[in-house]
Amino acid sequence: MSDRDVTQSLAMTQSRTTGPFMGSVWLLVAVVAALPLFWDGFGFLGTSWLSPEYSHGPVIPILSTIIFLREVRQLPEATGPIRDRWPGLLIVTLGLALALFGNLTNIPDIIAYALIIWIGGLVLAGFGLRRGWIFWPSVLHLVFMLPLPNFVYWQMTIQLQLVSSELGVAFLQLLNIPVYLEGNVIDLGLYKLQVAEACSGLRYLFPILSFSYVFCVLYNGPKWHKAVLLLAAAPITILMNSFRIGMIGVLVDRAGIDQAEGFLHFFEGWIIFGACVAILFLMAILMQRLQKNPKPISQALDLDFHEIGAHVAPVLRISGSIWLVLTGLVTVAITSLWLITPPVEPAQIKRDPFVFFPLKFEAWEGQTEILTPEIEQVLDADDYIQVTYQQTKDPGAVGFFSAFYRSQSKGSAIHSPRVCLPGGGWEIFEIRPVVIDLSAEIGWTPFTVNRAIIQRELSQQVVYYWFEQRGQRLTNDFMAKFMAVIDAYRFGRTDGALVRFTSPVLNGETVEDADRRIMALLEETLPHFPTYLPE
Repeated sequence: MSDRDVTQSLAMTQSRTTGPFMGSVWLLVAVVAALPLFWDGFGFLGTSWLSPEYSHGPVIPILSTIIFLREVRQLPEATGPIRDRWPGLLIVTLGLALALFGNLTNIPDIIAYALIIWIGGLVLAGFGLRRGWIFWPSVLHLVFMLPLPNFVYWQMTIQLQLVSSELGVAFLQLLNIPVYLEGNVIDLGLYKLQVAEACSGLRYLFPILSFSYVFCVLYNGPKWHKAVLLLAAAPITILMNSFRIGMIGVLVDRAGIDQAEGFLHFFEGWIIFGACVAILFLMAILMQRLQKNPKPISQALDLDFHEIGAHVAPVLRISGSIWLVLTGLVTVAITSLWLITPPVEPAQIKRDPFVFFPLKFEAWEGQTEILTPEIEQVLDADDYIQVTYQQTKDPGAVGFFSAFYRSQSKGSAIHSPRVCLPGGGWEIFEIRPVVIDLSAEIGWTPFTVNRAIIQRELSQQVVYYWFEQRGQRLTNDFMAKFMAVIDAYRFGRTDGALVRFTSPVLNGETVEDADRRIMALLEETLPHFPTYLPE
């Protein structure tokens, strides 16, 4: 082949990869090829969006797309070849690798989170790092469509319940309404209101945060204005939700418990949501009036959506590049790797149900208890046991509770007592790790548990708890979740359980007396654990 033929061949190859539309073609290849890899993530998002807390989710991609098309107007013209696309390829690869890991471990949360990283990488691969950086607001906004990890969600829920309850009670006290707060229960005398997870404010907080974010993106004003509006969204939502709870308390006090249920509860929720939006608008108007040259809010917000569809054209005319070719090929390769990888068979977990757990030991006799349907629904465990054990010559009892989860990979999560106890009105007076050493008594290797002293009014209890996971005993709920992810990949197992022992401190007793009771029951019950909590 002559030098001229070689030159012509190279020119034709260059034309195929760098033509005015070839970049868009390779991006389309990447999108289509990635669909199987992210499919479970899409299903997870769809299921999550059915819950009230995340029902705003379907709107988020639409708003992000609109913001993206508006940002295209600010896209600087490319004055030459775009040479900074390689960071986009790296980020795309990272997103695909995380999605692959999420599929291998059967944890769709990870796949959904990886989707945002992958989208951000595609934007930078298409437009280059310098030009594509202007699209970060639209990509970051997609985060609002993601559900929180379950263990984070429950911690936020409980804390917001407590804050909302306290502020709601403060509002009632300002109106001279006799009221008493015990955890999340508002006691009005004749009536008691349970501030449930639905009243935590999360179903308002997430959409209000998203609205505030979009509001700040469209707002033409100083950056500190934007920061104030964004940071104010959470406290405004919490305060207004507390006001809502207080108003329900007023109505219940005046007209009865029926006022806390049904349409009125739902209607008040929409009023509060609208009020939060109105307050954000009022804040923006006030900050504009404090400016030297104030603008009406209609001008302060960039609401020009005229011919927004015309901005699609630059997206369709992305020039080709070897980096975009590699982006498409890497996506095809990683997705193909997932498709040809044999599915991980879930490990067969053999265990006896808690219904067969011994209730009688040499010096102990137990009485089982059934949780209410509402608590069972929140617990969402595959199996649980709650037993109160009593010794014949000891007035003090020991409560044993365990909740077993066959899988922690698709929404189910162990509820830490550190989070749940305050909701029942208990104050955690002290909590620290202690080592349980029963090696001489039952031959078990020493292990660490959480030991807490909790108090409600004049009552005290000692609590021992830990997370039992596949032969591991962990004291930190974050570490328990992390190990569940690791073991899902290593063994195909994410089963686990919460184990909790409690004993009251009776009149004339010390906490050491409660400790001794718990240790005595531990010595009897621990040898039976492997049958019900498989290692």
